[in-house]
Amino acid sequence: MLVLLPPSEAKTPPTSGSPLDLASLSHPEVADARRRVGDTLARVSGQRNAMTVLGAGASLADEVVRNATLWSNPADAAARVYTGVLYDAAGMSSWDDVTLTRASDRIRIISALWGVVSPADRIPAYRLSMATTLGRIGGLARFWRRHLAPALDAFADGGLVVDCRSSSYAAAWTPADAVTVAVRVERELDGRRSVVSHSAKHTRGLLTARLMASEETPETPADLADAAAELIGGGLVDVALGDGVLTLVVS
Repeated sequence: MLVLLPPSEAKTPPTSGSPLDLASLSHPEVADARRRVGDTLARVSGQRNAMTVLGAGASLADEVVRNATLWSNPADAAARVYTGVLYDAAGMSSWDDVTLTRASDRIRIISALWGVVSPADRIPAYRLSMATTLGRIGGLARFWRRHLAPALDAFADGGLVVDCRSSSYAAAWTPADAVTVAVRVERELDGRRSVVSHSAKHTRGLLTARLMASEETPETPADLADAAAELIGGGLVDVALGDGVLTLVVS
């Protein structure tokens, strides 16, 4: 089983520790692509038009400035750097070593900057969206599609892929020869169902935590639905599986 996550916009900058060791990241075959994106991001972040290029509002100015020193900033496990709703719901920052090691084999985070990382990979905080057009690199989703397919198709190895990504990050890699199940979250109110955003992130985080809690992993979509059904109660009211989509219904 492979769980695909988006990164979080919210990140906690490490305050101490050594900088990123690019060679230590998972999937070293994309190291050159990572270096190219990182160098371009650092350069662009020092330009006058950096906020516009990166689509960042005034409140994010400090994060853009920090991009300029990307390679020398302290790094920490991605599980502790990414701190958005999904990651908080998964409790990822407090995972013990056993769970983090398990997650390093089961989870891949698709990143606009790094392409792909595991929760255990040490990275610095940064500001970059997959929707960005970055200098001569161009659109990042298109750029990463060329590099991620060879690495991740082999890693997925035809097994079950649980896709919790948002659309912009899903565009960076489409699993080939794998059994892919997209996780969709809907709210049920007065007999009607609608797609939700904040609750979707939270619920996907809870599912991620459930899938990391056991040494056993789902091998089929039906197994995945059974695992998700264990979360019913406390907000989740139903689970439905069909046409490559696992729908989690919240109240």
